[in-house]
Amino acid sequence: MAARRTALITGGGRNIGRACVLGLAEDGFNVVVNGSSDRAACESVAKEAGKLGAETLVIMGDVGKPEDCQRIADESIRKFGAVDALLNNAALRPSKPFLEMTEAEWRRVISVDLDAAVWLSRACLPGMVQKGWGRIVNFTGMNAIHGHAGRTPVSVAKHGVWGLTKALAVEFGPKSITVNAISPGPIAPDSEERNASAQARTQTVARVPLGRTGKPVEVAAAARLLVSEAGGYINGQMIQVNGGGAT
Repeated sequence: MAARRTALITGGGRNIGRACVLGLAEDGFNVVVNGSSDRAACESVAKEAGKLGAETLVIMGDVGKPEDCQRIADESIRKFGAVDALLNNAALRPSKPFLEMTEAEWRRVISVDLDAAVWLSRACLPGMVQKGWGRIVNFTGMNAIHGHAGRTPVSVAKHGVWGLTKALAVEFGPKSITVNAISPGPIAPDSEERNASAQARTQTVARVPLGRTGKPVEVAAAARLLVSEAGGYINGQMIQVNGGGAT
């Protein structure tokens, strides 16, 4: 029986990240669950993944800090030998008028939403190159396709992630490493949205041809394909999981 590969999922404690952790555990991966603050949520999903047969590791850390990115990768590699699949899922999505935004607020969003994917990819790619196999999945979202008022740094960062995806796909494809992006549309969280009004949710759903918000497990299904052997000829793509084009 082939050895289990290892997947590192940032923001793995809840919602899309949690669904990816459990889906990849079910697919035969060992999983590293990263979170920035809610250790209990990360430990909980790791426990669930363990029941699916995965060996697990929880590493808390702020992916907005390069030194934390390196530490997360180093601890993962120390335990499992390599990170075979990297899912850059953690993100911040604050909303604030452009002219009211501070430099610190700008830098914080860029560091988490864009720079983290750069530093974690740099830390994990050498092991993938050595093994001659690897998968990187970056999460972009509709902010990488459409501009959104009040979310300028998020839109800029997610456009950057899409550019990073295309560039790395070309550079590392010859090493049998694929790099792709997933763009989720409106996705219902694990728990009911507390800050979204009923009117806002109705307006969001009205723009979705399927007439509903998506589920984290439906986004995870795309990630499971992209990191699988069967998905090995998909490279440099942005897969939209959005019910048909919601903005």
